[in-house]
Amino acid sequence: MAEIIRPSTVMPAERSIFHVITSDGIDLIGEVAAPIGPSRGAILCLHPLPTAGGMMDSHIYKKAANRLPAMSGITVVRFNTRGTTSEIGSSTGDFDNGKAEGLDVAAMLSYCFDTLALKNVWIVGWSFGTDLALQHAKDLRHSGLILLSPPLRTTTDEQLHYWNTDQRPVTVLVPELDDYLQPDAARQRFSIVPRIKIIAVDGAKHLWVGEPYVNRVLSEINSIVTGDLQALPLEF
Repeated sequence: MAEIIRPSTVMPAERSIFHVITSDGIDLIGEVAAPIGPSRGAILCLHPLPTAGGMMDSHIYKKAANRLPAMSGITVVRFNTRGTTSEIGSSTGDFDNGKAEGLDVAAMLSYCFDTLALKNVWIVGWSFGTDLALQHAKDLRHSGLILLSPPLRTTTDEQLHYWNTDQRPVTVLVPELDDYLQPDAARQRFSIVPRIKIIAVDGAKHLWVGEPYVNRVLSEINSIVTGDLQALPLEF
């Protein structure tokens, strides 16, 4: 009998904890949640601001790891950036407001491709993680960016302009009631890269709290990564 998907729902996957050492010697800790069957694609999750409580277990990412491998055949790779702690442990080093974290992004992309040998890898950034993605996720092997609640806190117009030269897809999900950058302001800031796709989500807030918004975010990720256009089911 099908069960309603709840915030605590954990579906089958092959889960493993890993450590990755960056080029400057930082020990990053994370988890891979892979489908039990074939993987149709993968996401590398860049989490919200650690000084405001963001980490690899921030709820959208934890729910992605708990659901997408079984529901969509998507491999979910999460990790703590330098100086960040979650339930499984802490990455070494100190928070650097998105600068040295570029080395974390580079190390994790190498891990996804060189060690895990993943295919069809997409970068998913949320809040602080969107700045990391826009500024540092330029490895030519990934498929594109999916940005959730971008504040554009540290990303400059010059850094945005890079994505006019890089033609990979960039999709931006902007909550209607975001605390930092709402849809109209987002359209204006991103207008210097006209090809970026902006999706305004009615009623949503920066943290995407509530199962309807979780389902919407995960459904959009699934559609982008796998090509499945229908929303994810509410039962499993």
